[in-house]
Amino acid sequence: MVMKNVVKKNQKIPYLFLLMLFSCLTMSAQKGMTVRGTVFDSNGETIIGASVVLKGNNSIGTISDIDGNFVLTIPNKNSTLIVSFVGMKTQEVKATSKGLIKITLEDDSQQLEEVVVVGYGQQKKASVVGAITQTSAKVLERAGGVSDLGSALTGNLPGVITTASTGMPGEEDPQIVIRGASSWNNNSPLILVDGIERPMSGIDVNSVESISVLKDASATAVYGVKGANGVILITTKRGKEGKATINVNGSMALKMPSKLPNKLDSYDAFQLRNNAVEYELGLTSDSWMYMMPQAEINKYRHPANQAEAERYPNIDWADWMFKDYAFSENANVSVNGGTRFVKYYASIDYQHEGDLFKEYDNGRGYQTTYGYNRVNMRSNLDFQLTKTTLLKTNIAGSHGVKQGPRTAYEYNIWGSAYTTPPNVFYPRYSDGSWGYDPINNANNSVAGLALAGQNTRTTTRLTTDFTLEQKLDFVLKGLSARASVSWDNVFFEQNRGVNSTDGALYKYIDPTTGAVSYNPSQGSHNFDFHEQNNWIPEGGSIDNGATERHLYYSAQIDYNNTFGKHTVGAMGLFSRQERARGSIVPNYREDWAFRVTYNYANKYFLEYNGAYNGSDKFSADNRFVFFNSGALGWMISEEKFMKKIKFLDMLKLRASYGEIGNDVIGNEWDNSRRWLYMDQWTTGGNIKTGLYNVTSPYTFYSQSTVGNMDIHWEVVRKFNFGIDYSLFDGLLAGNVEIFRDKRTDILISGSDRSMPSFFGGTVAAPWVNLGEVKNRGYELELRVNKTLKNGLHLWTNLNMTHAVNEVIEADDPELLPAYQKDAGKPIGQTHTYVDHGYTQTMDDVYGSTAFESNDDQKLPGTYYILDYNGDGVINSYDQIPYGYSGSPQNTYSASLGFDYKGWSFFVQFYGVNNVTRQVVFSSFGQKQLIAYDEGSRWTKYNMNPDVPMPRFGSTTNSYYDAARYFYDGSYIRLKNIELAYTFTDGWIKSLGLSNLKLYVNGNNLWVWTRMPDDREANFAGTGWASQGAYPTVKRINFGLKFTL
Repeated sequence: MVMKNVVKKNQKIPYLFLLMLFSCLTMSAQKGMTVRGTVFDSNGETIIGASVVLKGNNSIGTISDIDGNFVLTIPNKNSTLIVSFVGMKTQEVKATSKGLIKITLEDDSQQLEEVVVVGYGQQKKASVVGAITQTSAKVLERAGGVSDLGSALTGNLPGVITTASTGMPGEEDPQIVIRGASSWNNNSPLILVDGIERPMSGIDVNSVESISVLKDASATAVYGVKGANGVILITTKRGKEGKATINVNGSMALKMPSKLPNKLDSYDAFQLRNNAVEYELGLTSDSWMYMMPQAEINKYRHPANQAEAERYPNIDWADWMFKDYAFSENANVSVNGGTRFVKYYASIDYQHEGDLFKEYDNGRGYQTTYGYNRVNMRSNLDFQLTKTTLLKTNIAGSHGVKQGPRTAYEYNIWGSAYTTPPNVFYPRYSDGSWGYDPINNANNSVAGLALAGQNTRTTTRLTTDFTLEQKLDFVLKGLSARASVSWDNVFFEQNRGVNSTDGALYKYIDPTTGAVSYNPSQGSHNFDFHEQNNWIPEGGSIDNGATERHLYYSAQIDYNNTFGKHTVGAMGLFSRQERARGSIVPNYREDWAFRVTYNYANKYFLEYNGAYNGSDKFSADNRFVFFNSGALGWMISEEKFMKKIKFLDMLKLRASYGEIGNDVIGNEWDNSRRWLYMDQWTTGGNIKTGLYNVTSPYTFYSQSTVGNMDIHWEVVRKFNFGIDYSLFDGLLAGNVEIFRDKRTDILISGSDRSMPSFFGGTVAAPWVNLGEVKNRGYELELRVNKTLKNGLHLWTNLNMTHAVNEVIEADDPELLPAYQKDAGKPIGQTHTYVDHGYTQTMDDVYGSTAFESNDDQKLPGTYYILDYNGDGVINSYDQIPYGYSGSPQNTYSASLGFDYKGWSFFVQFYGVNNVTRQVVFSSFGQKQLIAYDEGSRWTKYNMNPDVPMPRFGSTTNSYYDAARYFYDGSYIRLKNIELAYTFTDGWIKSLGLSNLKLYVNGNNLWVWTRMPDDREANFAGTGWASQGAYPTVKRINFGLKFTL
């Protein structure tokens, strides 16, 4: 990103001035050999303004023109040229008059980080004292054809933790937290696109110039109230001075289901059921009726014909429901260029996400599947109105169309892959009827999808920004001002498509008798069922409750000047935001912020930030609060006593401390959490009166919520210590971050407070600022860059984040045992019964601690449950902390690759550990034939199994499960891999192209985990740990990219 910023700055210099400047250098070299050449960057794009000078004589030189070409006359043929450009490694080339010299400059890893995007501005990397991580468009574009920008961040930014839960088209955005959780109310970072709060979902990866992540108080303080959880700054591409450049990128990906729970087929499930029935005969002798002869079990795996296959189903639901692969496509075209007066950039992007579900003909003339199509458009103009006045305009929009079935409960569409038995019915019989279960009403997802109506949901987002920048050097050197205004509008339409209430014919074949039953029943008339087609198309309707209107405006003044070795900078900002959705009263937020920086000789750095924040979520007495932060930096490698260390390129120490307020309590649009300081009243309900108990005509007017005028800001106090280093001429570089956060005055809802159950009747206690959480951890990053003499460039990027939080105060009930309180444990700590082995004999069973209920259902092979409180009975007070929370404490990323001539290759592994995930896929629930491959099971011949023998006819409860459904959520995945070749000359030029890149990459191609599926969390779908979601996917992506 910095490379492109530097290019932009150079391109703003009038070419006429540059050519005049260098003309004086070439006057003395009019006689001799003439050298011609072209300068390229590592992507094959020509470089404008590259310096080309004669080695040993700087008076002879020139610069490359707008096509990257240069012509230079030198004294003799034994000369060497030095070619350089800011942000790139200087290169020496042998001069020759034969043909055209082609020079490719490589990015300088150190110089590329010279400029970093920070809050409301930019700073040189060397002077940054806050915890800031930045990545470029080049890194993001290698993310294996993912459809959302959030997924492209995974592993590329230390401290940024992403969690995926679904592969549903249009809903693949992961949850993102920065440095772990520090509140139970909200941990989402503030996401800003070109300085304005906007979601990532409307941004295409190809339009992004860079992404910066601000993590400590010094970096985030100027964003005030929403910076407490960190800030993600997305900077989109802008126009550059020069001729029009057209970039085209197209790709097509194959999507495949990543990993689904391994359900047993009918044959293996019946074998397991027989074992379970035999195991528990001593408890439930009537279960013997469920024992199935081997000859009949064999019919499920080896039916003699189709009729027998339909009578004895052995359904692989994943095979019936999902394709081997689906397609997704992306196409992007952008153009940029400009003059000294106006620079322009425009792009259009199309994204299509196909559906993994198979399509079945429903006989109605329409198909119901999932799908997602999105068009993004983005344009900007930069008008240099005068030498000191710049006007910037941004106009962008996205139009996303999400297609899916019309259903009241979406779990029914994918649920069969997780929980429908393989033996109960055929999804669709050979006569066209659909399978159903008259006994347990098992779900038929194949029929559910095929027979549902269509629901097309459209989200349209329009954004407009105007920014005016004015240099005020005529008032004070280094002074400038900036003002901006932005309008965003979001429209949501739903229910476009097909509304169908048509019935269909369902069939069930009793495997015992072969009798066929239908739904709807044919009755005694014996007439055939005739399906009616009464479905109707619907044009859709705007959901006014989802329509959003945002207004943002700000005024900013900046000062930056250097006095000898002293550099002073200052920034002052006023900003106001109005956000509304539907008919609610707009949310108002107002910030007054400033930043002061000081730099002495690029050696000592000082920064102080402050923000006076206001929010309408608090009463007038608590509405405005001042928060501040400070930071120090020491470039220790610039000290004289460090100059003797030859292998040390750079070493900087920095530290920051500050406090930030937070008013984000859950969903921004949840009105129930907005007016917490006010009493709220409601009407409704009445009573029976009189002798005859007649309903009163008067309704109640009653208090529904008790307000608390003392509700105020949550406060986060952040400390950060960092070390930046570079060794051996840039061979090794990286940083170390150590952080400590303490969040106090966390808001606790009335229902979560330790209040007696009889308090207030139906009215909950008021919210209160009582919570306290501390968060600590560290980040490590190591970058390796080495270019060999043959031009082979090798690189590696390793990073790790460790983040652990602990609840200090959560208003726990005083008499609750300490081990069951939230205090002293991570947010979201799992609690369950914990076993310490298995009972092996009946003596063990009789000697085990009694269960409070269902104790008479114990058998050898039952878990020994730990009687944690030692009261002689297993009950709810024996649920203890187990494992970790659902957010990983450790994340790891390892990327390595090479560049050689036109070839490039990279591979990225990503992993997490210290995380617990609950996945409840139990066997034989409701006596249905559903079971999962969970490893070895207890028998008298295997007394050290993975799991107990399942129960079929006996009655058990959660005591019998212990912690078996709490999985170690650790995983290692092959996150991304790419092989590419870039053509820059020869036949490419004859086609009129500057370069052509062909690539193949993959995303999520391999995973190692102990979890039964590939979901990293349960937040998608219904959110239940037992119901799964649309499968996560792996991708193989083929693409090309060229520049005109």
